[in-house]
Amino acid sequence: MAGEFFTEREKALLGAQYESRYAVTAPLYRGVTVNGLRCPPERFLRHAGLALAPSPFCAQAFLLTDPEQRLGRHAYHHAGVFYAQEPSAAMPAGLLDVRPGERVLDLCAAPGGKSSQLAAALRGEGLLAANEFSASRAAVLRGNLERMGVTNAVILNESTERLAGALPSFFDKVLVDAPCSGEGMFRKEPQALRQHSAALVAQCAALGARILDDAAALVRPGGRLCYSTCTFSPEEDEAQIGAFLARHPEFELLPIEARAGCPGERARCGGYAFPAEYTRRVYPCHGGEGHFMALLRKTGETRRPASAGERAVRAPRAKNARGARDDAKNRAACADFLRTYFPALADHAVETRGEDSFLAAVPEPAQGLRVVRRGVWAGRAAKGRFEPAHQLFAAYGAMCANAERLTLDDPRAAAWLKGETIPARTASAGWTAVLVDGFPLGFGKTSGGTVKNHYPKGLRNL
Repeated sequence: MAGEFFTEREKALLGAQYESRYAVTAPLYRGVTVNGLRCPPERFLRHAGLALAPSPFCAQAFLLTDPEQRLGRHAYHHAGVFYAQEPSAAMPAGLLDVRPGERVLDLCAAPGGKSSQLAAALRGEGLLAANEFSASRAAVLRGNLERMGVTNAVILNESTERLAGALPSFFDKVLVDAPCSGEGMFRKEPQALRQHSAALVAQCAALGARILDDAAALVRPGGRLCYSTCTFSPEEDEAQIGAFLARHPEFELLPIEARAGCPGERARCGGYAFPAEYTRRVYPCHGGEGHFMALLRKTGETRRPASAGERAVRAPRAKNARGARDDAKNRAACADFLRTYFPALADHAVETRGEDSFLAAVPEPAQGLRVVRRGVWAGRAAKGRFEPAHQLFAAYGAMCANAERLTLDDPRAAAWLKGETIPARTASAGWTAVLVDGFPLGFGKTSGGTVKNHYPKGLRNL
């Protein structure tokens, strides 16, 4: 049985430490990670009204001490102020030490928690490429990054092999949160235990090795690669890193300096000789359900190759005269709207794709890649009118010149999230950003002293 296979393996590896590492009495925590694009963690802690404790895994994260709290209905969740995340899952993204202006790739990004952390570290500068192979999961990734107000992202739906061929040595930092056998989810998801087997571990280890090889090609010389899993198996963790280092002598393993968790284990190295203690493990006894992390650096010149950037930008497609006129008309409609409602964005670069206009902060990736979303969807020009998009207000709502300002304890906030019309107290007539404590909850249209609700039906608290 799956449980017996796992237990026998872990007892053989851990010996007397088995019981303490997997202590069934360890609390089963949920976690929240604060979106640094919205506010600092100190402000969130003061105003969110949640029962929270500091997280040992990330300075921007907290443990939720009230198991009854419904995070998905909280107004700050809708406003992208936080992301609900298993506590130890907040740790890997921080290991990359992302800086504003860098090119960063989250190679296996859905559902988007780690991508949002990387975006917060970039502070809107540089490039975040968030990739997901599954089309349905890429749509979830897009929705989460839009909710979190990420403006400088390219969301991709590609294989890692195609990315490696299109963008060699392009990224400063790459995160690989690899698909794995999910042993760290056993307590939270009983189905993961039922589906577990030695064959699944072997399959995931082989997939992880292929993804790591592709990731190696994507990192520039001098750049960093973080590999993580939410499993405990040697084949997917320490032995995976040992095999990778044997295949890729151009990489060196860096020590992870962290108080959370414990060092990696030589007994899990699969015969590969490397400092396993440089890696990091999280067991249930540490306050998280399970994680493994390794941080690697690609040796060589630290200068970013200019040719990679040149290869990464696709030449614009030529359009016929009618298409060019339509584009110009649509851009003008978007620009007029921005001048009226978002004057700080009036000079922002606008791209048109059919009737849709986008505020594009990043170039289009290499030719032929499947792009789910690039930049911020501003709205659509149709029949001579510009209709703004929810995504514009999710990203820039706090900058809107016309706003209805709510507070967390205002009953109108709950009514708004249910899709109801609310009385206008601070907004003038016209398109209106709706804010809670200054954070965007979408938009509506004010007329006759009320704000008509344009919050997307699929996002409402029903």
